[in-house]
Amino acid sequence: MSFPQPFYRWRPHPWHGLDLGPSPPTVVHAYIELTPFDRVKYELDKKTGYLRVDRPNRTSAFAPTLYGFIPRTFCGKRVKALMPEANEGDGDPLDICVISERPITNPETIVNARVVGGLPMLDRGEADDKIIAVLENDAMWSGVTDIEELPKVLVDRLRHYFSIYKALTPEEAVPVKIADAYHRDHALQVVEAAMADYIEEFGE
Repeated sequence: MSFPQPFYRWRPHPWHGLDLGPSPPTVVHAYIELTPFDRVKYELDKKTGYLRVDRPNRTSAFAPTLYGFIPRTFCGKRVKALMPEANEGDGDPLDICVISERPITNPETIVNARVVGGLPMLDRGEADDKIIAVLENDAMWSGVTDIEELPKVLVDRLRHYFSIYKALTPEEAVPVKIADAYHRDHALQVVEAAMADYIEEFGE
């Protein structure tokens, strides 16, 4: 007797119901909230699992890459411990930026992402790391294994975007600090810390 392939009868919650990915912490799933074409800031509604409109873009800046989070991660005490200046983790899933050669215009998309580095972002005293990854099986970026192999201008654009995207005007002070980008080895530690923080916060 043959059995049907397993499937979700109901839509899984993107944070809690999706798998971490095919080979975490190296290759993970990224649930995309924003694309480089969005003029509105979308954010996951943690209760329902749907995307909620947070606000229109306050500046002319666009996210330089796909932007979302890694399911079943949580920025808690272990993530905080990897950023000595932080008072705590930000209490959200771990953010991830995914670089793709071809335009991907749809949010609420799941992609396989290969971790290559990250940006240590301190936001109002909270650890708010931005993991940087490349789209798995993307021929253009197939040889990239570490952040130093990416074009410097691309990493600089990501740093600039996150340093100003909450500001209303160029003169407005934003309580954000982003230190030098870190390499793949440290990024994998951050992902593993966020995986462990999730288990402690929500269970297996």
